[in-house]
Amino acid sequence: MAAEELDVLVVGGGVVGAGAALDAATRGMKVGIVEARDWASGTSSRSSKLVHGGLRYLEMLDFGLVREALRERGLILQRLAPHLTRPVPFLYPLTHRVWERPYVAAGVTLYDTMGLEGGASRGVPHHRHLTRSGALKVAPALKKSALVGAIQYYDGQIDDARHTMTLVRTAVQYGALAASRARVVEFLREGERVTGARVRDLEHDRTFDVRAKQVINATGVWTDETQAMVGERGQYKVRASKGVHLVVPRDRIQSSTGMILRTEKSVLFVIPWGRHWIVGTTDTDWQLDKAHPAASTNDIDYILEHVNKVLVTPLTREDVEGVYAGLRPLLAGESDETSKLSREHLVAHAAPGLVVVAGGKYTTYRVMAKDAVDAAVHALDDHFGKCVTERVPCVGAEGYEAAWNRRHVIAEESGLHVARVEHLLGRYGSLIDEVLGMIREQPALGEPLPGAEDYLKVEIAYAASHEGARHLDDVLARRTHISIEMWDRGVSAAPHAAEIMGSVLGWSEDQVRNEVDHYLKRVEAERLSQQQPDDETADSARLGAPEIVPLA
Repeated sequence: MAAEELDVLVVGGGVVGAGAALDAATRGMKVGIVEARDWASGTSSRSSKLVHGGLRYLEMLDFGLVREALRERGLILQRLAPHLTRPVPFLYPLTHRVWERPYVAAGVTLYDTMGLEGGASRGVPHHRHLTRSGALKVAPALKKSALVGAIQYYDGQIDDARHTMTLVRTAVQYGALAASRARVVEFLREGERVTGARVRDLEHDRTFDVRAKQVINATGVWTDETQAMVGERGQYKVRASKGVHLVVPRDRIQSSTGMILRTEKSVLFVIPWGRHWIVGTTDTDWQLDKAHPAASTNDIDYILEHVNKVLVTPLTREDVEGVYAGLRPLLAGESDETSKLSREHLVAHAAPGLVVVAGGKYTTYRVMAKDAVDAAVHALDDHFGKCVTERVPCVGAEGYEAAWNRRHVIAEESGLHVARVEHLLGRYGSLIDEVLGMIREQPALGEPLPGAEDYLKVEIAYAASHEGARHLDDVLARRTHISIEMWDRGVSAAPHAAEIMGSVLGWSEDQVRNEVDHYLKRVEAERLSQQQPDDETADSARLGAPEIVPLA
């Protein structure tokens, strides 16, 4: 990146930054993207794992946002990342007779039909009406008193962290240069104009100047801090809203469908996630550490209390396998309540040479990226092509359906159980050939990972060799979801995963021990924070675990 001037330098390796790097690269630009930690290590790995229009935004009459998000949902599900997404059913329990069914049905019908302009396709089935007994058949976990009937509709589910990382890989395939653990410490200036960034390579303790004709600031909840480097905050502010999710085993809630439940402030999702459920989320203002937002016992109790209002068999603290907290980057308005702040996005030329993109929601990342790159192109003299990302699938998407149809053949040829092959296809798509090739070379990599038997050892090796994972935390929290899916939060899997990573990355025995030690401290700090009564004490407890690579 430091060798020659780039057309565009993207700062921030979340989904919007990754999308912007792919957009710019596929227009024929020289592109670089830098991220201070790991790809998707902020908001983009801590979402509700949904690509959705936002049914509740219809009630806020935010039709434009819903229409745009539904169109993007269809694209992501069917063309851009079919291997990382799938339709998921949700039950909307009705609690009032007579008026509520037609009211909700009108909204869901609108939800089903919006976003279909220009021949776009939905990618999910239409909604259906259920009586109370029909609803209890698909969701026996619900109390009879919790509903008088229901409507079942569909949205999309996505592996957010893998999707963001895959966007970066796809951008690199189209010529982008990408560096994680590379932190922007200041912007380069010529007079008022931003001409690039000084970037600290945190892995090797070196600093480089990266020159670029345009810089795109896509740092999400860190937008204000990044903008402060040029002394420009603009006419907006980004507020962080904390969303906490719980992960519980699938057998704790008897249901073949997800659920969407109303709370006094927002909605609560119960989302199927493999052999688990994800239950969330909260929506509260957060002004403490942005890198590691902490979930307090208050947050956990709030979710349990609300979900238990409708469950025959209540969930307890002992049922919780994993907890994670993420921050939504909301464009601050007049409202004090974060649930009322806008999910629209903003793109602005904050200073000559510097474009900022902020706000938005995960599902509309591609539109945000397009708008940001459009703004950068507008300021460049060169003639670059128009945005084509609507037709550029992520790596692993091309040929995925054919591979899925051949899963029994692949199982037979590889010697793996067909369920394992389905698991791998849902994570790598047509890149499964690369993964299976590593097993052929080292048959031991085809064994389950001790302590996290849902995953194979090869998935750890592949993360280090092909997916840019630099540290144990990258693999256990983002390339896989071991940190939230295992009862012990990945503690017993950690030494085995570190050994595998070490053999790929050439770690010494001391480095392997150091990685494990850091991971165990992270788990201990998170567990401790989740026993604290409020945000301040939870934040203080979580900060007890240092970063594996200090940002200073």
